[in-house]
Amino acid sequence: MVAIEETTGGRPAADVLAGVRDVVDPALRAAVATLPSAPRAIAEYHFGWCDEHGNPVGGAGGKLFRAALALLSARAAGGSGQGAVPAAVAVELVHNFSLLHDDVMDGDATRRHRATAWRVFGTGGAVLAGDALLSLAFDTLAAGGDPAGSDTVRRLNSTVQRLIAGQSADMDFERRADIAPAECRAMAEAKTGALLGCACGLGASLGGAAPGRAEGMHRFGELLGLAFQIADDLLGIWGDPATTGKPVHSDLRNRKKSLPVVAALAAGTAESGELAALFARARPLEGPDLVRAAELVELAGGRSWAERETAALLESALEHLRSAAAAAAPAAELAELARLAVRRDH
Repeated sequence: MVAIEETTGGRPAADVLAGVRDVVDPALRAAVATLPSAPRAIAEYHFGWCDEHGNPVGGAGGKLFRAALALLSARAAGGSGQGAVPAAVAVELVHNFSLLHDDVMDGDATRRHRATAWRVFGTGGAVLAGDALLSLAFDTLAAGGDPAGSDTVRRLNSTVQRLIAGQSADMDFERRADIAPAECRAMAEAKTGALLGCACGLGASLGGAAPGRAEGMHRFGELLGLAFQIADDLLGIWGDPATTGKPVHSDLRNRKKSLPVVAALAAGTAESGELAALFARARPLEGPDLVRAAELVELAGGRSWAERETAALLESALEHLRSAAAAAAPAAELAELARLAVRRDH
């Protein structure tokens, strides 16, 4: 077991992410450049590389958080970060496939402080661009030269199927009033935990880590993913639009039965009942209704539960990281990145 908290050899998180970008960004851009022209233009806009006319723009785009998990997991488990690059690119492509589709399904107007791809290029174009990224993710793994290539593709496919199942449940929950907390947790584990677990486990495997360590990294990522989703649920209710790039109360506007909301509804308080009645109204939730819904989630204990659960999941994830790690400095960097992820602005 590596004592990651006592290690001083890790780099600051900003330097870690910058290093990941230096390695992964060229490979990601090269992969996207192979797409047909129409989905490529939409993808390049979505990634923040170009404007709607195809002109290059400044800025780094997304943080490549999942790619960082893949590379650092490989190094922390005793493998090679360079060997994990195909996994890093693949999980970023899958993640952005899901974002393009999510924005269409949720009707979100902004992402990363500008108009979402579907608003600029239309829903059909955005959906097809997401499909193209998903196909490209599998091609990236298959072309990665790993001896276990077919196995890695199957593992990514299983992850995508779980992600889709989780997203489907999330959409179904918007139309239901009887969501049990355990059911909502399972949805979040599939929707978010599956891909973060895949990033860590696949990165470690492709980087050459021993199977037992790779499996430990996979479990670390799954638990971190669930904590990450709950933190995202909190941002979806109380996040600052200047930080998140999305409208305030965006999840409440869509009547999402996120984990804090379900915890509040299940609390059995007067506020729980008022919140359920508010969600059951036929008319759209807006203005004062959204403000009151956020208040009710907090008064019914949903916010405090989510904060406690996030902390507990993070600690459990770090225990798996301690057990799986073989190299102290990258494990320390991975631990710091995990901590930032659950009090994040992304």
